[in-house]
Amino acid sequence: MQAATGSDLDSQQQYQRKMLEIRGAFEAGASGSATIAARTAAMDDLVTGLWQRAVASDPRIASGVALLAIGGYGRRELFPCSDVDLLFLLDARVQEKDVKESIRRIGQHLWDCGIRVSPATRMLAECQRFSEDNAEFTLSLMDHRFLAGDHGLYQKLASQAVPKLIDRDRKAILASLLELTRERHKKYGDTLFHLEPNIKDCPGGLRDVHVCGWLAQLETVGEAASTHVEDVEFRHAIEFLRLVRCYLHYRRDRDDNTLDWQAQAAAAEAGIGLNGRDTLTIDAAYWMGFYFRHARSVERCLKRRVEDLPEPKNTRRLLLRRERGVEPQSGFRIDHGRIVLDPAPKGYALGARDAAHDPEIVLDAFAAIARAGCRLGREAEERISQALPLLSANLEEGPALWRHLQAILVGRYAGQALRSMHALGVLELLLPEFHGIDALVIRDAYHRYTVDEHTFVLIDTLHGLEASQPAKPGDWGARVGTLLRELPHASTLYLGALLHDTGKGRSTGDHAQESTRLAQSVVDRLELDPYESELVLNVIGLHLEMSSALRRDIFDMETVRAFAGKVQTPEMLRMLTLFTYADINAVHPDALTPWKAENLWRLYIATANYLDRSVDDERVGGQEARELVDRVAALLPDRRAAVAGFLEGFPERYVLTRSPEQIRTHFRMAEQLAADGVQLDFRYTPSVSELTVVTPDRAQLFANMTGTLAAWGMNIVTADAFSNRNGIVVDSFRFTDSFRTLEMNASEHERFVKSVHDVVSGTTSIEKFLNSRRRGRRKTPKVVVTPRLEFDDEASSHSTLLEAIAQDVPGLLRALSLTIAVHGHNIEVALIDTEGETAIDVFYLTHDGAKLEKKQQRALKAALLEAMEQNAS
Repeated sequence: MQAATGSDLDSQQQYQRKMLEIRGAFEAGASGSATIAARTAAMDDLVTGLWQRAVASDPRIASGVALLAIGGYGRRELFPCSDVDLLFLLDARVQEKDVKESIRRIGQHLWDCGIRVSPATRMLAECQRFSEDNAEFTLSLMDHRFLAGDHGLYQKLASQAVPKLIDRDRKAILASLLELTRERHKKYGDTLFHLEPNIKDCPGGLRDVHVCGWLAQLETVGEAASTHVEDVEFRHAIEFLRLVRCYLHYRRDRDDNTLDWQAQAAAAEAGIGLNGRDTLTIDAAYWMGFYFRHARSVERCLKRRVEDLPEPKNTRRLLLRRERGVEPQSGFRIDHGRIVLDPAPKGYALGARDAAHDPEIVLDAFAAIARAGCRLGREAEERISQALPLLSANLEEGPALWRHLQAILVGRYAGQALRSMHALGVLELLLPEFHGIDALVIRDAYHRYTVDEHTFVLIDTLHGLEASQPAKPGDWGARVGTLLRELPHASTLYLGALLHDTGKGRSTGDHAQESTRLAQSVVDRLELDPYESELVLNVIGLHLEMSSALRRDIFDMETVRAFAGKVQTPEMLRMLTLFTYADINAVHPDALTPWKAENLWRLYIATANYLDRSVDDERVGGQEARELVDRVAALLPDRRAAVAGFLEGFPERYVLTRSPEQIRTHFRMAEQLAADGVQLDFRYTPSVSELTVVTPDRAQLFANMTGTLAAWGMNIVTADAFSNRNGIVVDSFRFTDSFRTLEMNASEHERFVKSVHDVVSGTTSIEKFLNSRRRGRRKTPKVVVTPRLEFDDEASSHSTLLEAIAQDVPGLLRALSLTIAVHGHNIEVALIDTEGETAIDVFYLTHDGAKLEKKQQRALKAALLEAMEQNAS
C-alpha cells in the first residue's frame, strides 16, 4: 500500500477540523439542512483536491473520466456519518484498467479520513441502460452532480444519457420505484406509527421524501409545476427529520437512524426540533408527537403524488370490482378508487349545502371506504378537514350516529377508513375519548406500534379472520375466524376493540377499568340498548382476562372454572377469544406464536365445554383421558400391560396434551433407559422447536435443562415436567432459536443434542458448560423491571402457583428453577412467557405431593429474590 504523502495528511487534517467545526455549529443550534450542506461542501473540497493530485500523478485521467456525486451526496444531503456515493464516469475510449489504480487511491485516501465511500465505475453507455435488478443505481444516478474531471463527458450524461433513459424507461423505472417503496413499507407493517421508528426507512421518513423527489423527476414536463406545490408542513417536516437524523448520527458517531427510547428521551431533553432548543425540557412521549406529526406530512405528500399516477390495469380491475359492491350515494361518487364529493354550491343558492358540511354524506363516504377499500380524493380530504367545525355543529348523536359507526366498523376495510378519519380529525370529533391515545407511545418494550395504530391493526386482524378460509390442521386463525361468523352482535366487538385502550391516555393504573369508564359515556351518547351496551363494556373490561388465563395451566380445571366465572356467557367467550387473538397479533408480528394460538383455542374449547356442561361433565375429562390411553395401547397391541404401567401415575394433563404417537415415542424411550439413562427426542422447526427428555428422576434436572438451553441462546416459551409412579420423568421444552444458530447451521443439531445429554447425564458440569458459552456483555435494558413474586393457593386444586415477573435476562429461568430445586420443591408445570424485556414465568409447585405451606413460601420468596438479584448483576 502506498504511504500517505504530506499533502494527503494535510487534507485529512483539514477535513477533520472542518468536521469538528460543523459539529460545533450544530450543537450551538445550526439546522439540519445547514449541517448536511456544510458537510457536503467540505466533502466537495476534499474530493476535488484528491482528484487534482490524482491528475498530477496520472495525467491520463484528465480526459475521458468525470467524477460525479450521486445519491444523497448528489442531492447535497451528506449527513454526519452517511456514506459518500461517487461515480467515476468513463468515456468509451478509456480502458478501466488504465485508470483503476488512480481511482483506488482516491477511495483509499477517503477511507483513511474515516469516510465510508461507495464508489462505482461505469461507462457512459452503461448509464443509458435501466436494469430492474439494479433499479437503485438508476435512482441514485437521477441525483447526479458534477465534481471534477471531463466536463464535456458529464454534459453528455446530464443532457443526453439520463434524459433519454428517463424518457425511454419511465414506466419501468416508476414501477420499480413503487415496488421498492411498497416492499420497504411492508417491512415496517405499512405504518409510520412505530414506538422506535427508523427515521430514514420507515413510512413517513426521509426515504419517502426522496421518493417524492424521484416521482417529481419522472413526471412528464410541466406536470410537476402544474399539479404539485410543496406545502409549508412538508418543508417543515423535512427540516425536522434532517435535524433529528443529524442528532442521531452525532449521538452515536455512526450511521444509525433508529429513534430508540434512549434517543427519544435525550432528544426531548435537548428540545431537538423545537423552538428554543436546549431551553425547553419536555416528556419523550410528548416529543414523539412532533415526530409523528411531521412523518404524517411526509406520508400525505407521498400518497398524493402516488394518487396522481395512472393506475395499473390490474389495480383498476380490482378497484372496479370493489366499487360495484357500493351502492350509489347522494353527495359523492367513487372514481377510480377515490371518493369525490359533489361540487360545493356556488354563491348562496337557496337550500344548497356543501357535501363536506353534511355529517350524513361524510360518514356515508367513510362507510364506502370501509366497504370498498377506496380512499378519499385530495380535494375531498381538504374540504372535510376545513369543514370540521361545521360538521361538529351539524352532527346528530344517538341511534343515527351508531348506525353510521356500525356501517364503518363492520366493513372489510374498516381499519383503512378509521385511519383516514383519525388523520383528518373526524374520529375524535365523533369519539373525543380517542384523542388521548393519538400517537401515544407506551414505553414497555413489548408493543411495536403507538396505541392508536395498535387499535387499527387489531381491527384489521379481526376482519382478516372474517375473510379466512376453512380451517386446516394447525391453522388456528381460521378456527378462531369461525367464531366471528357466529356472533349475532359483531359490531359491538368492533366498537369494544376501538375503545379498549382509550384509558391508556388518562391512566397509569388499570387502563381496562378507565377504558370501560370512557366507553360508558360513548354507549350512552350512542343510545345503545342495554344488552349491546353490556357487551361493549364487558369486552373492554375483560379484555386482558384471557391473556392472563393463558399464563396459567389451561388443563387445570381450576383455571377453566375461574375464567368461565368471569366470562359467564358463550357469546362473551367467543368475543373475548376473537379479541384476544387479534390483540396479541396487533402487538407485533411475532407476538402471536403458533403455541399461543393453539393454547388460546384450547382454552376456548375447555371453557365452552364448561359453560355447556351437563350433570355428567365432571367425568368428561377422565373419560377423554381413558380413551386416549386406549388409543396409545392400540398402537402397541402386544404391549398393553407395559403401556399401562408406564402411564400409571402420570397426571391427566400429560395424556391430554400429548398425541398417542408422542406417548408411544416416550414409552419406547423409557424402554431404552437401561442402555442409556438419558433419552432425548429433538423436534426442530424454524418457528418453535421441542426437546423432550425421558430419564429417571434426578436432582436439579429441570434447572440443568433450562441452563443448557439458555447457554445455546434458546428462548424457552413453555415447559412442563411429568413423572410416573416409577419415578420416570418426561420433561418437555418448547423454545425459539434466538440467534438462529440451529437454523443457519444444520450441523449443529447433533452437537446441541449431545451437549444437553452430557449435562443431564453429568458427563459435563453445567457450570463449566455455561462458562464456555458466555456471550459477552449484556445490553442495557430499555425498561427496568422490578422483580415481583406472587404465590396463589387458590388457582389450582393440587399445586401452589408461583408467578415470577422480572427483567428478561439470560439465566433467569435456571436461577429460578435451581432455587426451587434446592428448597426441595417439585415443578409440576412451568409456563414461560416474555413481553418485550419482561419475563413472566409461572410455576405450579408441590412439596412431597402437597401444596407449599406459608412458611415454605416465605422462605422460597426470599431465596428467589436473592437469586434473581445475583443473576441480574
